[in-house]
Amino acid sequence: MMKRRTIPLLLGATLLLGMACASARKSSHDAALARNLNTFNALVKSLEENYVDTIRVDEAFEQAIAAMLSTVDPYTEYYSADEAEQLIRMTTGEYGGIGSYILVRDSMTYISGPYENSPAAEAGLRAGDKILFVDSTDVHSKFVPDVSKLLRGQPGTTVRVQVARPYVGADSILDFNIKRRKLQQPSVTYWGMVRDSIGYINLDQFIVKSPEEMEQGLKELLAHPEMKGLILDLRGNGGGLVESAVEILGLFLPKGTEVLSTQGSESRPVKTYKTRRDPIVPSDMPMAVLIDGGSASAAEITAGALQDLDRAVIVGSRSFGKGLVQSTLPLPFDGMLKVTVAKYLLPSGRLIQALDYSRRNPDGSVARTPDSLTNIFHTRAGREVRDGGGLKPDSTVEWPRPSALLYQLVTDQKIFDFANQYSATHPQITSPAEFTITDSIYAQFRRSINPASFKYTPSTDVLLKQLREAAKLEGYLQEEGGEELLTQADSLFAPDLERDLTLRRAEIERYLLPEILNRYYYEKGAAAGRLRNDEGVDAAAAILRSGDYRKILRQKP
Repeated sequence: MMKRRTIPLLLGATLLLGMACASARKSSHDAALARNLNTFNALVKSLEENYVDTIRVDEAFEQAIAAMLSTVDPYTEYYSADEAEQLIRMTTGEYGGIGSYILVRDSMTYISGPYENSPAAEAGLRAGDKILFVDSTDVHSKFVPDVSKLLRGQPGTTVRVQVARPYVGADSILDFNIKRRKLQQPSVTYWGMVRDSIGYINLDQFIVKSPEEMEQGLKELLAHPEMKGLILDLRGNGGGLVESAVEILGLFLPKGTEVLSTQGSESRPVKTYKTRRDPIVPSDMPMAVLIDGGSASAAEITAGALQDLDRAVIVGSRSFGKGLVQSTLPLPFDGMLKVTVAKYLLPSGRLIQALDYSRRNPDGSVARTPDSLTNIFHTRAGREVRDGGGLKPDSTVEWPRPSALLYQLVTDQKIFDFANQYSATHPQITSPAEFTITDSIYAQFRRSINPASFKYTPSTDVLLKQLREAAKLEGYLQEEGGEELLTQADSLFAPDLERDLTLRRAEIERYLLPEILNRYYYEKGAAAGRLRNDEGVDAAAAILRSGDYRKILRQKP
């Protein structure tokens, strides 16, 4: 009897000791916090009273806030009153303005493309227009955020935009008086049928209206009687609102399905998220989700839940690995704090966070979780999945790496410039499904590039220089024929613009085609052009049309 009584007594003592230790740790933490706040307040007061010059208060405090936030994860951010509008726009997609993308080049700001049906498009602004003035403000040497702020404003107000338009004469100075409107930047940028019988829908971000946009696109796709499968494209989708991800999952999964849980600090209880509506996509409709290294946060929640519940095959490359949840909190003087409040767990119980910001290297950097330290979890059907390091696709796609030539063409805006030039001299083209880069168009593009001013460095050139240095270091250049062989290699692999433009035509056309289509059919036309040659879409469609789809989802270790 004595031994039986001893066990609960020991357990009770252990529990009390644990509670006492936790209480002591919290008390110590609170005392340290109070002490440091008092020290900081005293330091600021002493500086203000005694420093020889006037302290730039706003700048000093912004730097102090940034320094403190640098000790936590990069997703915890402070927004001043001026920046709070940006945070709201990120979550709603709504703002007052003219509706146009802009870019800075050679210290000048250019229109890179107006949105379809936007005030900018209706007024006649075109991609390639160089912005000179916004109202009375000269925007030369101003940054994109500064120019964007000038273009935005209350819906119904008018803004004067003066531009210089190339390709139509030396004196092409044009003035546009544009009435701003309340604009909704779409998160679902394209949907349509691809590869004959496969529905495709692209989601760029998770904002308030994303579920509504997704439902509209899916309903239109499902109206196609030939549709035999669905591709959800989340490549490059950096995430957004968790609630939108849960609502979108409800379009594919049965009502009441648990798709996510979050674990916060001790003061925050575990929270579970379940779908709250009946799905609109039939449960027997084969489905694939495209992901890549740019898929993060809410995009990983969506793809990960569909993988864990064996509802879709994940195709592409490993995702970013962000398993943290942020919430926004108001601060004095209209500031806001976006703070990490929890970690999220997918239905299998795994956390896919790739970086542990609580454990930093001596230099302050953060390392990714190595595969050897990840743990095995299981999907509903028993397939193995792992935590840490993002989502690993069920079927991997090797994305093409751009050549040095293509990289330089894009960086130097040569493709952008030619699309502007072509559209200025060709008022109309055929539909996105019919338009092609003919030999004549490609010849025009080649002629638009001046060999004397356009320079690029192929990777072979870099490797040959490294080889020459290594051969010299090892003494091989003194061997008979060594120098001659390297000279021959230099000659063989020397940059040749005419040759390389011919060899790389197919690669260049993949970028040139959607750029031209964008000038006539906006983003929807550009997307249709990009999808013609897309390794991810090809791979996903092949899986959905074959027996591999069921095989992958039923596969067990």
